[in-house]
Amino acid sequence: MALTSAASLVNTASEDPDPLLDRSSYLRFVHGWEWTGPVSGDAAERRAVRAIRPEIRALWSGDEADIVERVNALLRRESALPQLVRHDGWDWHLHATRPDAPLASRWLVEVAMALVDVVRLGELGRLRTCAADDCDGVLVDLSRNRSKRYCDLGCGNRLNAAAYRARLTSNDTDNARGSVL
Repeated sequence: MALTSAASLVNTASEDPDPLLDRSSYLRFVHGWEWTGPVSGDAAERRAVRAIRPEIRALWSGDEADIVERVNALLRRESALPQLVRHDGWDWHLHATRPDAPLASRWLVEVAMALVDVVRLGELGRLRTCAADDCDGVLVDLSRNRSKRYCDLGCGNRLNAAAYRARLTSNDTDNARGSVL
């Protein structure tokens, strides 16, 4: 959940308009990921959350040693202190910030904590950049066969539709050629 919410957050930077600029769309986005603790939606909080997107994006690139170094630095900077908690229908899980910490800090620490497990399990290959040539969105491949190639911004559907249209055009051209002969 932390990684998919992080990928979604990073990918908002590619959306036009940016859903984190407007208070109501920002609140829909944040509440859609079921963040607990204070969420004000004010301009300062929105700026702070938008500002962490590049730092989170950087966690999707580099080798294991680079990512480990970034994660450790982030956890130190945010004074992460893991604690078991249970709330709002969620069973026991880890929080590593104060419940009243700023949302941007809570988001960064959640991502870092999730990456701790990803690194420990040797699964960094599941963090990818979208395979569409015109997209730099990020994704978390949770598929069993590790086959997810496109982000959730609609790239897979867009490319599949374009390929379908190209096949139709090619078939129409082939049919037209055949009827002339």
